[in-house]
Amino acid sequence: MSSVSFNSLIESNSTYLQPFAISLTQDADDAKDLVQETLYKAIVYKDKFQEGTNVKAWLYTIMRNIFINNYRRLQKFRGVSSDTPQDFYLVKQQKFATNGGVSNINLAAIKKAIDDLPEILRISFELHYLGYKYQEIAETLNEPLGTIKSRIHFARKTLTENLKHLR
Repeated sequence: MSSVSFNSLIESNSTYLQPFAISLTQDADDAKDLVQETLYKAIVYKDKFQEGTNVKAWLYTIMRNIFINNYRRLQKFRGVSSDTPQDFYLVKQQKFATNGGVSNINLAAIKKAIDDLPEILRISFELHYLGYKYQEIAETLNEPLGTIKSRIHFARKTLTENLKHLR
């Protein structure tokens, strides 16, 4: 396949790349960069393209691979580097005395606020806090799933209102 016909084939299918790029990146600027990089890689590796292959699928594969590689590179970089100033690590290593009294007072207030909830809300909330899933709580209490979700929502809302003074 000649370069001219290959380039026109790529250009005619490039309009399909933008929506796919947006679905991957969830950002318009990143999507434009991804489309450009995909088209660049397609032109660079045109010798890998086999005539008769679905061009759109080939371009989607290139785009998906670029996106995955960039994501992995970013995750690896985040694990190694950070934007935190180096002074933070010096301060972090110093020993500080902690005041457990304030934490104990706040914890006691939270426990009292939970205990003060109406029993119908408190039981659902405590089960959810202990790690049970909504469906498991509904089955245990023999209540509809929506009822359990509502009770937990109202318990959270009530606790938030009652514990505003702790912030």
